[in-house]
Amino acid sequence: MFPIVISESQADWPDQFEDERQNILTILGSMAHRVEHIGSTAVPGLPAKPTIDVLVEIPDESGAADLIIERMETAGYIRMHEQLDHLMFVKGYTPQGLCEQSFHIHMATKDQGSMWERVQFRDYLLAHPEVASAYARLKYHLAAQYKYDREAYTEAKTEFITQITELAKAEFRAE
Repeated sequence: MFPIVISESQADWPDQFEDERQNILTILGSMAHRVEHIGSTAVPGLPAKPTIDVLVEIPDESGAADLIIERMETAGYIRMHEQLDHLMFVKGYTPQGLCEQSFHIHMATKDQGSMWERVQFRDYLLAHPEVASAYARLKYHLAAQYKYDREAYTEAKTEFITQITELAKAEFRAE
């Protein structure tokens, strides 16, 4: 029902992110400390699954997660319970398939460094178009190979993402 489809970069992805960012800020208020556009839709020109990935910094306070879950679910977001290391919600999924706009909302405290490495990966792709092109080729290849197996598709990208993230950490630490 949710096959992997890679589409060409869309000029309105940043606007979709900004609209969703405003929605999240309205729902969470001061509990949303930082809201970042991550994933391939955050890199202009990079083909991607047409789902906007968002990373939200949330407080590491007792009871905050429960309040966030309540607010997000009340606003119509679906919580992905299988995510154990961070909160995740989706929007735009229906029993009939994906809506025209879909979102993955990841939420983590500032101390959950592995989540924030996604920002470094994005920034590296922005700074290195040749690496972004290599990533695009890999994604097209893997999408054809794993069209109906999202887990395998994601797993197959892991080595590339890990290598580039290590390069990003070294480069951005040197600045």
